[in-house]
Amino acid sequence: QVQPVESGGGLVQVGGSLRLSCTLSADTFSSSAVGWFRQAPGMEREFVAAIDWSGMRTYADSIRGRFTIFRDNVKKAVYLQMIKLKIEDTGVYHCATGPYEEIVTGTVADGYWGQGTQVTVSS
Repeated sequence: QVQPVESGGGLVQVGGSLRLSCTLSADTFSSSAVGWFRQAPGMEREFVAAIDWSGMRTYADSIRGRFTIFRDNVKKAVYLQMIKLKIEDTGVYHCATGPYEEIVTGTVADGYWGQGTQVTVSS
């Protein structure tokens, strides 16, 4: 199991920006796909964005054009740059690693999910 660690969450006003980080200690990081998910209170977890080893990206429609996922293989980190934040972006953001198909379908196995970082967008 390779458990990612998220950081960078916080409280921000509508229209603001945040950058989340997801770090993994796996030696295989450069060949790993990583995805971001979020879960709002009372809601199911939803897919946000994913990036594979080559840099190919997939985004949810709800955040397209506002969020950017990118990776730094030297630092073994994947980032989620979020701009123009909305109240509905509030939630706990988790990252996960695994096969790309499992990430985009949200079926990554237990043990490959981070604990999450809270993002709160206020008016």
